[in-house]
Amino acid sequence: MRIGGAMRTTAAAAACGALLMSLTACGGSDGEDGRKNDARSSDEQGQAQARTVDLKRIPDVGDRLQKEIPANSRQVVAVYGEGKDSADSRIVLYTKSGATWDQTRSWQGHNGKKGWTTDHREGDKRSPVGVFTLSDAGGVLDDPGAKLPYTQSAGFQAPRYWAKSHWNDFDYVIAIDYNRVKGTSPNDPTRPQGQSKGGSIWLHMDHGSGTSACVSLPKRGMEYLLRNLDPAKHPVVLMGDKADLKS
Repeated sequence: MRIGGAMRTTAAAAACGALLMSLTACGGSDGEDGRKNDARSSDEQGQAQARTVDLKRIPDVGDRLQKEIPANSRQVVAVYGEGKDSADSRIVLYTKSGATWDQTRSWQGHNGKKGWTTDHREGDKRSPVGVFTLSDAGGVLDDPGAKLPYTQSAGFQAPRYWAKSHWNDFDYVIAIDYNRVKGTSPNDPTRPQGQSKGGSIWLHMDHGSGTSACVSLPKRGMEYLLRNLDPAKHPVVLMGDKADLKS
């Protein structure tokens, strides 16, 4: 293992043993072809927008979830879902300087095929609403310079019987710490709250349509997050549909 971007070496058998569970939960193709949406998946959408600076709090988020952001967190990946039953979302990285937040990057992306839920269950095709830490990363491709511990393994490869549009989904992934053990590879199948609560929910590469429960964004967005999310800044993801975020 290396911390702060160093490679974590895992046994190939362990990675492969976790493959089916992880991929089915996170982005498994159910026979649908991913519907490419050039406007939402183009790398141009991943470029820096006009920066919003000196924010006193994360915009469009109510007190309940604001209070769940750890006091020591200085990086928040906010996922603004378009609607309760929508698979479309906007992903924004906020960084804290002193007492204020700055918007540093934003991208268009996707969440669960059926939208969002405050009570995620295995196979419901909805992404869980909430605030979750970000501790571990990995993927099929070599470490791009990640600051989070990164596991490179062919065990992340999407099966070739999935729609071709999904084949690169897991080239890069960042584990969302929902029902998982921190400090392990993203494809570790351990689920402390039990199988029925689902798991293996990641930030990963976008294929142009909704996921099984994960959040997806363009390749440049994933590369940017991997190179900039810093364990020393205690990064978290704050995610949900707009109504739940404001509640």
